[in-house]
Amino acid sequence: MIAIVDYGVGNLFSLSASLKHLGLESTVTGDEAVIRRVEKLILPGVGAFGDAVQKLKDAGLFSLLQQEAQTGKPILGICLGMQLLFEKSREYGEHEGLSLIPGEVCPLSADIPEGMKVPHMGWNSLRIVKDDPLLKYVKQGEYMYFVHSFYAKNCAESLLADAEYSVFVPALVRKGSVWGAQFHPEKSGTAGLSILKAFGELPC
Repeated sequence: MIAIVDYGVGNLFSLSASLKHLGLESTVTGDEAVIRRVEKLILPGVGAFGDAVQKLKDAGLFSLLQQEAQTGKPILGICLGMQLLFEKSREYGEHEGLSLIPGEVCPLSADIPEGMKVPHMGWNSLRIVKDDPLLKYVKQGEYMYFVHSFYAKNCAESLLADAEYSVFVPALVRKGSVWGAQFHPEKSGTAGLSILKAFGELPC
């Protein structure tokens, strides 16, 4: 069973529908007992980093996610959910993250040429830099769908794949049993669904 963590941020329906399409049993929940009981967790998210952190804390889920990661439970963060896994974000100030993966989240606009659109929105090909179980069905250069204005930096040790948008944007990262995808696998067609399929197949 996979729990999609519900803390009031994120498009939960499309993710739930994608898992159902793959034949993966899932539930959308913010209940602590359920989150502790399930085999795997997906942390979605859209919007502002600071607001999302506060909602996690208000729901009693911030420290719970840290505890569940320490048990070795597979966790996948998607888009903002991936960014929350890092140590901090510089999105409109400085905010603490879950500190499950070393690195920080910074504005794209500071590092790309003037005139390039922010948010970075659209399809970009993956450059796979390290083999990983989540990439076992993904070919080099396959396209994923991105929508984001901030991106992870100083996370080379955890990098599995990136995508170029003038700078190389970390697209998939991992530390231990915790993965993060900057792109939306649930919106990335067959290639994206294969990421979710591989996540569902991970041993618990």
